Amino acid sequence: MFSPLRQSLALIFVLSVIATCSASFFRARADDGEKIVWSDQEKPIVDQIHGLRSLPDDARARTTRELALSIRRLPTTPNKLRLAGALANLSTEGDFGHETLQEVATTLAAVLREQPQPAQNGHPDSLYLELASLVRYEHVNAMLDSPQFAAAMSELEADDVKRQLADFRLEDLHGNTWRLKDQRGKVVLVNFWATWCPPCRKEMPDLEGLYEKFEARGFVVLAISDEDAGKVSKFLSERSITYPVLLDPGRKVNEEFQIEGIPKSFVYDRDGKLVAQSIDMRTQRQFLEMLAQAGLQ
Repeated sequence: MFSPLRQSLALIFVLSVIATCSASFFRARADDGEKIVWSDQEKPIVDQIHGLRSLPDDARARTTRELALSIRRLPTTPNKLRLAGALANLSTEGDFGHETLQEVATTLAAVLREQPQPAQNGHPDSLYLELASLVRYEHVNAMLDSPQFAAAMSELEADDVKRQLADFRLEDLHGNTWRLKDQRGKVVLVNFWATWCPPCRKEMPDLEGLYEKFEARGFVVLAISDEDAGKVSKFLSERSITYPVLLDPGRKVNEEFQIEGIPKSFVYDRDGKLVAQSIDMRTQRQFLEMLAQAGLQ
């Protein structure tokens, strides 16, 4: 997921530089302003996390599992927590298998048992939310007896209630107005994305393929961007995307759906019931599984 759930500023910085260059990653600073110094044992893990997006999916799955085990064996330090969070954040960008996600969740839970984190502004720390997201949406197990983890699970459940009740009216790039509740009778996939987001760009061809395949059977994709219309139009002019792209410049709909990381997708069945959602990039196979929950196969 590009930009994690409610991450602290320090962790946002660490994760964002992972996506750009390892040199910047080594210059990252903690939230107290201190420079983060990686040990000789940690540096190879940092480099491998940085390179995950460049790997084929099968190699990425294997490497992610190995990294989870390597992080688990590290001494108990703040860096161990940073690495466990960074790996968890990247582990959902595609279809790397349940076993891989289970190892990642097991590692994150183990590190949080070693290093419990305080609440942040009345909310569970971002890493508890990260772990809760893996459990709730990726269906892995986590052995963590923690009030903050329980609070994170409750917060996600409350967010889903809001998404079920959500409605919006947004204009697409051609000036047409789309309302979510007007799509009753159709299977609707609401997708939050941005032009600058690599995982968003990676899943777009699969979304387009599914739209072409199922549009005649009452399927619609409503892709929502909070960017400037000119930037979105230029981006799409270089791609063959035919599903509706809606603009949310004030981020009101992003806020209504509790969007703090993209891409995210939500599938509503023909009765308007929220039946499936993703917390990150999905492959075509994963999207098909989501649509099947809405009766579209």
